[in-house]
Amino acid sequence: MKRVIFLHIAVLLLAGACIGNFKTGEFYYQNEQYEKAIAEFDKVLFVSITDIKSMHLRARSYEELEEYDKALDDYKKILNLDPRYAQAYAGMGKIAWKLDDMKTAEKYLLLAAMHDPKDYDILLLLSRTMIKNRRFKSAEEFLEVALELRPEEPMPHYYLGIARGYSGDVLGVVTSFNKYIEYEPDNINAHYNRGFALMRLGYKTWAVEDFDVVLRKNPNHYEALARRALCLIDKNPGKACLDLQTAAKNGNRLARANLGKCGS
Repeated sequence: MKRVIFLHIAVLLLAGACIGNFKTGEFYYQNEQYEKAIAEFDKVLFVSITDIKSMHLRARSYEELEEYDKALDDYKKILNLDPRYAQAYAGMGKIAWKLDDMKTAEKYLLLAAMHDPKDYDILLLLSRTMIKNRRFKSAEEFLEVALELRPEEPMPHYYLGIARGYSGDVLGVVTSFNKYIEYEPDNINAHYNRGFALMRLGYKTWAVEDFDVVLRKNPNHYEALARRALCLIDKNPGKACLDLQTAAKNGNRLARANLGKCGS
């Protein structure tokens, strides 16, 4: 009799050791303790093999650890259980992005957006992927949807500026970066891109203001230095030529190509 009781206790203890807790795993995941999170979700899934939430966070933990094959395996298992689970497609798209496979990334992110068209993060990454794939008009469309969801977010404006620049919509570039800079005035890339667009539109004085911002924050931005010089070449040729010479000495091709404007 005692032996039977002992065996029952042993079985219960073993079962208890194998039963994980989703909340515990979630806590580990949120605190970036990914190995512990995986171990906890392993226990949950040992008992409940169809627990999609645990499988998803285990996949995300593998992803953070750059164990992409294991993450993809979990995402595929999720989709076998629920073919409409948008976050699994999104996870596969993110991994493809990290591996620089933009065509695959776009395919999975489109599927994710199809199943969850109101997920801002999916739409933003999908748009960035489309820019990488040179599908600029499609990227603009999805960025507009992202802005409808979160009108106060700055990043869609930034990527709209990039997409419009590649599409040749120079005025659209200025409009987008105007809005972005309202939210993020210290981003020198935004100032440089707006300055470049203003320069192309012929608004050289405003372009110089943007290039000045860039150069105050990064005096070694020789592309901005060369472009500012070209904006100033008629009004202040002495300063412009000095800047062109400085940029040229530091290997800037634009400056080298325009040194002839400074004479001998």
